[in-house]
Amino acid sequence: MKINLRGVNKYLKVIVISIVFILYISPLILVFTNSFKTNKEFLLNPLSFPTTINFQNYVTAFDKMNFLHALSNTVIVTVFSTVFIVLFSSMTAYILVRRKWRFNRYIFFIMVGSMLIPFQAIMIPMVRIFGSIKMMNSIWALIYLYIGFGTSLAVFIYHGFIKGIPLEMEEAAMIDGATNMQVFFYVVFPLLKPTTITIAVLDMLWIWNDFLLPNLVLLRPANMTLPLSTYRFYQTYTVDYGLLMSGLIMTVAPLLIIYLILQRYIIKGIIQGSVK
Repeated sequence: MKINLRGVNKYLKVIVISIVFILYISPLILVFTNSFKTNKEFLLNPLSFPTTINFQNYVTAFDKMNFLHALSNTVIVTVFSTVFIVLFSSMTAYILVRRKWRFNRYIFFIMVGSMLIPFQAIMIPMVRIFGSIKMMNSIWALIYLYIGFGTSLAVFIYHGFIKGIPLEMEEAAMIDGATNMQVFFYVVFPLLKPTTITIAVLDMLWIWNDFLLPNLVLLRPANMTLPLSTYRFYQTYTVDYGLLMSGLIMTVAPLLIIYLILQRYIIKGIIQGSVK
């Protein structure tokens, strides 16, 4: 009796992929189902399905989180930080690759080396320094910090991609009378689209979901982002888990909707970037 190894391998792949998918999606399903429970129901059995579908948790969480204001703060921080990281990093990487200045190599190595420094090692000095110069408690200070922390990795990714772009294309544009800025924005930057999409997605996910840095910088409730707003459901001795789960769902929902709408372009950009 012959065993069809190709068919067995196919079924094994399906089984493995299904198991991995269940492992990835189960935490989200667990949070979603618990978002409809009362605190008592959650404490009795957090793994069970809710006895009734009650949207009161979402209404209460929406009000307590000041959701729309927190959402606007999160969108402002995420969009501005991502745009400036992409813009500054691509231009910096272009200069480091195309300009044969002696100190360019050292700048690149310093930026790559800075990625090895854990944020926890510098967060206390950072808070003291920024507090002494009155730059705390502002979403614009937070954007400034995100640009600083996100630029090194983006420059590293852009650097390798730009090295693969033929120099002849830029020389042809300069012969036609284009300036250096025109060459970058009309010739080089459009070719960086796959890498730009990849970097933008990674930075959006990081910035939107980040809790630690906003918690250190933003002190006033009016400046809170969505991850900080969900922390309101933690009391000194108790946690309202039903409201907390509802707040978590409302926090991730906008980013999930954006991803579902743009997933075709995101996946295409990541695939093209990996091929390059």
